[in-house]
Amino acid sequence: MIQRVPMTPAGLEILRTELRRYKEVERPKVVRDIEVARAHGDISENSEYEDAKERQSFIEGRIRELESMVSAAQVIDPTRLSGEKVMFGATVTLCDTETEEESTYQIVGQMEADVTAGRISVNSPIARAIMGKLVGDVVRVRVPKGERELEITHVKFV
Repeated sequence: MIQRVPMTPAGLEILRTELRRYKEVERPKVVRDIEVARAHGDISENSEYEDAKERQSFIEGRIRELESMVSAAQVIDPTRLSGEKVMFGATVTLCDTETEEESTYQIVGQMEADVTAGRISVNSPIARAIMGKLVGDVVRVRVPKGERELEITHVKFV
């Protein structure tokens, strides 16, 4: 049985785009590179051939990995959700109770997380601490900088 992995529609599209690129661009290119290297003669001492074969192995492995991720995706569209309860897909504003610094994050699947873009993995310590909580709730979270106390000030679904 395939374990389903939560993902936003945007995250699934990113995976599908990467998969298409590997299948339609990268795979044919490496096949041509192997043919060209093979045409140079003795492949036993041909570094171009060895490099191309190594690249082909990487590409085939990445294609299998992407196909597996796409087939395991459980797409959850945040625009179809609502409420004040923190759940997958929510965009949550948190206020550090000590510094009063605000941070806003969208809770997304592990494969689409990018902290610099404000997207944190559903498996991250912050996301795990706030899942199921409501606006006004305060949670304690252990992060690399130590323990922080965060208040949930806003939840929206976009």
